[in-house]
Amino acid sequence: MGTHIAPASAADFHQVVADHSRYWGERDLRSLHLLALVQEFGPTCLVARAEDGIRGYVFGFVTPGGTGYVHLIATRDDARGTGLGRRLYAAFAEAAGRHGARRLKAITSVGNTGSVAFHRRLGFDARTVDDYDGAGRPMVVFHRDLPLDGPRP
Repeated sequence: MGTHIAPASAADFHQVVADHSRYWGERDLRSLHLLALVQEFGPTCLVARAEDGIRGYVFGFVTPGGTGYVHLIATRDDARGTGLGRRLYAAFAEAAGRHGARRLKAITSVGNTGSVAFHRRLGFDARTVDDYDGAGRPMVVFHRDLPLDGPRP
């Protein structure tokens, strides 16, 4: 079954929120899903669509300073381990590069070991920043120069 990556629509956004547990399991991250990202940064908010629905997505944008920021990336439970997350990142990097990005950035909670391992496999530098998300709320911050197939930090 083929999977096609394309810009997300508002309907796609509502579908991934409705199917939230298929992407995030028990973690309730619906409050981080912002329709405004899809509305305002459509070219860098992407879904991976197949005959059986949306298999994964990445929502992000490019900052004025040239950073492609990945706000959310997720693959559906039955699409994990297929390389789809890597494909979504590659598609995001390409779209962000077209909009002036020279580097990528993402963050995750300190306890999200799966995300840390995934980003490190993609060549991101990862460091824990104390109080990143408020007092007593450290986050792991990832950085990576573009292109994705170029030298790693």
